[in-house]
Amino acid sequence: MTSATNSTAAAPSSATTPANSPAGLAAQPLVMSIILACGGAHLINDMIQALLPSIYPMLKTSYGLSFTQVGLITLTFQVTASLLQPWIGMYTDRHPQPWLLPSGAVATLVGIVLLSMAGSFPAFLLAAALVGIGSSTFHPEASRIARMASGGRFGLAQSTFQVGGNAGSAFGPLLAAAIVVPFGQANVAWFVLLALLSILVLTRVSGWYRSHLAATKGRTKPRATHSLPAATVRRALVVLALLVFSKYFYMASFTSYFTFYLIDRFHLSVASSQLYLFLFLGAVAVGTFVGGPIGDRIGRKLVIWISILGAAPFALMLPHANLFWTAVLSVVIGLVISSAFSAIVVYAQELVPGKVGMIAGVFFGLMFGFGGIGAALLGHLADLYGIAWVYGLCAFLPLAGILTVFLPDVREG
Repeated sequence: MTSATNSTAAAPSSATTPANSPAGLAAQPLVMSIILACGGAHLINDMIQALLPSIYPMLKTSYGLSFTQVGLITLTFQVTASLLQPWIGMYTDRHPQPWLLPSGAVATLVGIVLLSMAGSFPAFLLAAALVGIGSSTFHPEASRIARMASGGRFGLAQSTFQVGGNAGSAFGPLLAAAIVVPFGQANVAWFVLLALLSILVLTRVSGWYRSHLAATKGRTKPRATHSLPAATVRRALVVLALLVFSKYFYMASFTSYFTFYLIDRFHLSVASSQLYLFLFLGAVAVGTFVGGPIGDRIGRKLVIWISILGAAPFALMLPHANLFWTAVLSVVIGLVISSAFSAIVVYAQELVPGKVGMIAGVFFGLMFGFGGIGAALLGHLADLYGIAWVYGLCAFLPLAGILTVFLPDVREG
């Protein structure tokens, strides 16, 4: 930690290279241990989040919940996770707060304890809200720290950070199937151990963050590496938001309802359906990791093109496939569509330099918000028309990838 800090302090002065600009960060060292720590904490954070949809079938049966109530639990988590993130990112862009990371993990821990003991729908909503608050403090700050430690390799840092979350989302259902579903809701409390580990890791990361802030204090703010008019930047951000909307509405059909779809259409058991969900989420993790470094090499706009629009043919085929091809297509969809998010975040940060936390907060917030709204709306539609009908409708969402044509070319660092 000391050597990393000293190396950072030895980076070019602000007179020649602005701190946190592409050139300035490239002159600083790649601190992979911090990026991996952020990714590991992201794994734990999203593994805990994955508990909620993983135990929905059990809670629905035990407490007589409707699909609409299941969607509202997801909406509560996603709203608390999404609404706070941009404000936290905006505030900490101006007033960095290293202590936020471990304190957010404490909120997650309290949410897990409550989820293990909850016996009513309002209690589930409160537990989901606490887990959401933990996520809202984690994502913008951890994403910012990963970028600080990137040494200019922004796609690598963002995708490594993001793949931790995707891996956690993939392993969460497996742990739920092994620990919670067979033995009951009270066994959710075992995940407290993971939350405690996250608090320890994030306390250490916060120490590096504090040292980095001290070493770079007084440097000038980064400047744009493009000459795009403000109106063009705003239009590009709207397009990116619409792409996130299409991606995460579609992803909500998998993360919240794929197990229900498999059980309804192919008559699988809950445990078997979790394995298919794991295959999809594992593919999402792989695609996320690959997307960032590829974006560093070939350009982020091209990755966005391929990722979202490229998933459309497979999404359109999935509602008509048998079980084997449903598994194959879900893996292909996960691999392709998941590579977009890291590219979208880094592309947006290059459009609006100096607002790393705010941009991360906005786009992680949109991810959670659209995912939550999608889960609630799709749950209501499933109650009205059936889960198979919902999958037929969602198959058209990736066609929104055509909107990428409206994104300007940005000189990427």
